Amino acid sequence: MHYDTALRGYTSKRIEEIESADILIGIPCYNNERTIAHVIQMVSHGMAKHYNERRSVIFIADGGSTDDTREAAKEFEIKPWQEKIVSIYRGSAGKGTALRSIFEAAKRLSVEACAVVDSDLRSITSDWVQYLLDPVISRKYQFVSPVYLRHKYDGTITNNIVYNLTRTLYGKRIRQPIGGDFAFSRDLAGFYSDQDVWGTDVARYGIDIWMTTNAITQGFSVCQSNLGAKIHDVKDPGQHLGPMFRQVIWTLFSLMERFETYWKEVRGSKPVETFGHEEYVEPEPVVVNVEVMIENFRTGFQQFSSLWKEIFCKDCFDEITKSYEMDSSHFHLSTDAWIQILYELAATFHAWRINRNKLIDLVTPLYYARVASFVQQTREMSLQEAEALVEEQAIKFEEHKDYLIEVWNKKTEETADILAKFEKGLRKEGAEEKQNKKGRRQ
Repeated sequence: MHYDTALRGYTSKRIEEIESADILIGIPCYNNERTIAHVIQMVSHGMAKHYNERRSVIFIADGGSTDDTREAAKEFEIKPWQEKIVSIYRGSAGKGTALRSIFEAAKRLSVEACAVVDSDLRSITSDWVQYLLDPVISRKYQFVSPVYLRHKYDGTITNNIVYNLTRTLYGKRIRQPIGGDFAFSRDLAGFYSDQDVWGTDVARYGIDIWMTTNAITQGFSVCQSNLGAKIHDVKDPGQHLGPMFRQVIWTLFSLMERFETYWKEVRGSKPVETFGHEEYVEPEPVVVNVEVMIENFRTGFQQFSSLWKEIFCKDCFDEITKSYEMDSSHFHLSTDAWIQILYELAATFHAWRINRNKLIDLVTPLYYARVASFVQQTREMSLQEAEALVEEQAIKFEEHKDYLIEVWNKKTEETADILAKFEKGLRKEGAEEKQNKKGRRQ
């Protein structure tokens, strides 16, 4: 069902009672009973410490948690002069809809500045409130993206895909385009809430990169703020990040289509102004199971290599095959091959108009190969050395941008044949399954 607002009646009534505010801090959540009180506590302390004279609202946008998240949020006592709204958003399940409700609340309350922080944070401090909001309030920036000190194996999708592509496509060196903790001005909140995307996948996932990309391409002023270490519920890339890869890639490539004329004109990139935390904090270690990732890649190669051969150019497919033939201790997929894979995949996605989910599914094993390679390459590196490697990769992505444009334009013409073969394979698969079911019934 399509809703014209993500705010339920009781939430709207509560906003009307408050009338207006200077600052809104949004906390999207779902089943975060262990961490939600801590996050609210830090937000409340931060607003009292840094913005005591301003009218502040904490807005909890819950996705219908089945644990005690909302109860914990309601019970936690904030400062008497602060307001709190605990709301279940309305619409498609997902962080995007939660943020829609926050955008709408910010717009209705006519706040000067709004920040959003994740509900699973264990490292948030009261100073995060100032680090995020100050560039909007004092320096009149319209969008603030986070910078974190993260362990080298936390944020593998950002390090190997999103940072590289965002920087290359749109010309801004935003280090954490899907960081999860942002700040923005009232006019940008209004812009976001007015967009007609809430019945699409953006409402379920991909909201962070959608926000960042729109802020850049629509001409809003953009900066970063360093928040220090990010400690949250980290997932092992080999075990949990396949679905996230598929979601982020889908959104990234869809945005590439929407803003094609913009990014084709961009060459090189520029740093954005960075504020906030300056001390070094050691992030928590992240355990990664490389063997599982390599095994996922090898299984994928056995299943999909005939299709990969059709999708990727010969040099690219040869590199993938080389990696498949390596033993685990020396496993490697080069940066150049990874750039080719991502650029040719983006172009293929653009050319395919149907079964795009299947396309993303069948290349997910290549993401595991790249992350396994990155882990092998950085195993003995310090955090700073690994970060330097990420920067080197990003520069290489920029240097090969002409190749992206070339394959983007060319793939549309070539893909009809591949698609026909792919469709034929799917039909055959379906017919065999049907026959098998029939045989089982008999």
